[in-house]
Amino acid sequence: MVGRYSGGAVWIGRPDFVATRTGLSMPTGTGEMEAKTGTVIALADEHGWLGLFRFADALRPTAADMVRQLAAAKIPMTILSGDTPVTVEAIGHQLGITDVHGAMTPQDKQAFLARLQEDPAKVVAMVGDGVNDAPVLAQAHVSVAMGSGTDLARNQADIVLLGEDFTNLGNGAGWARKTLWVIRQNLWWAAAYNLSVVPLAMMGRVTPLIAGIGMAGSSLLVVLNALRLQRQRRKE
Repeated sequence: MVGRYSGGAVWIGRPDFVATRTGLSMPTGTGEMEAKTGTVIALADEHGWLGLFRFADALRPTAADMVRQLAAAKIPMTILSGDTPVTVEAIGHQLGITDVHGAMTPQDKQAFLARLQEDPAKVVAMVGDGVNDAPVLAQAHVSVAMGSGTDLARNQADIVLLGEDFTNLGNGAGWARKTLWVIRQNLWWAAAYNLSVVPLAMMGRVTPLIAGIGMAGSSLLVVLNALRLQRQRRKE
């Protein structure tokens, strides 16, 4: 950003951005501050550098638990961030995620997702909370926004996590897989039943009464199989 203070221009932003706008050489100490992880922000006016600031975020308490849940489900994870590569690598190390990418613009994130989506077998999910995450959230197959995130991110997301508990995301992924498995079971059962019983009914080997009872029983079995998900959830 650039503004005016006491009649002169003042710039604040990434050190390279401020250096380009002011024509100053990079400030001393930038490398040492970036090496400590965090995002370094510089402040300068037309006469020289005024200060350097380092901002660092702490991990949410349940972030590590969520990563372990998804890793146990063999879901590969990637961190895409606009923070410095050193900062992103440190966060990835804490979480146990090796595929990390820093200093990415919103366009870079979109391009990264586009490359993943070239494989039709992949379903790509994106989690974000900032304004600069809105474009990539809109592009992902499944997009998740934090309830505490920006309005723009929430509007672009398919799913909004209303709380701060990240394990809900891991639980949701697990229940989605269980639900899909139950749906497949029901479809296979329905197909097997119709392929075996309907021809017998057409040949007159099964009376209409028995066929009706069998069809009702098949439908009941499918419903009871689906209700297993509720029973499992209550137990957990």
